[in-house]
Amino acid sequence: MEKRELTCIGCPLGCQVTVTMENGEIKDVQGNTCPRGDKYAREEVTNPTRIVTSIVRVKGGNLPAVSVKTKDVIPKGKIFEILDEIKPVVVNAPVKIGDVIIPNVAGTGVDVVATKNIAAV
Repeated sequence: MEKRELTCIGCPLGCQVTVTMENGEIKDVQGNTCPRGDKYAREEVTNPTRIVTSIVRVKGGNLPAVSVKTKDVIPKGKIFEILDEIKPVVVNAPVKIGDVIIPNVAGTGVDVVATKNIAAV
C-alpha cells in the first residue's frame, strides 16, 4: 500500500490529508475536515490541476504589464509549457478584464485571460 501526504488547498484550513492507494486505486482519504478536502485529495493524486497566473507585457498602456490567468484549470504537467508560451507575448493597450490574451494555451483548450484593465496612453 502506498500513502501520500498532502496539504489540502481546498479552503483556508490547510488540513494534512493522507491518501492510501493500492495498485493505483484510492482506498482511503483521512485528515480532511470538510468534503472539499476529500475531493481535492482524490483529484490531486489522480489528475492534479492548477490555475496558472502570470503577467504579459503591454505596449502603449498606462502600465507596462497586465496580470493574466488561465480561465480554467490546466493539467499540472503543462505549467512550464504554458509559462513558456506566455513569456514572449506583448499586447497593445487598451486591455480589459476578461480579454483573451492567448486562446487554447499549449493545446489545453483553456484560454489565458487578462485580470486587470490597462488604459491606452
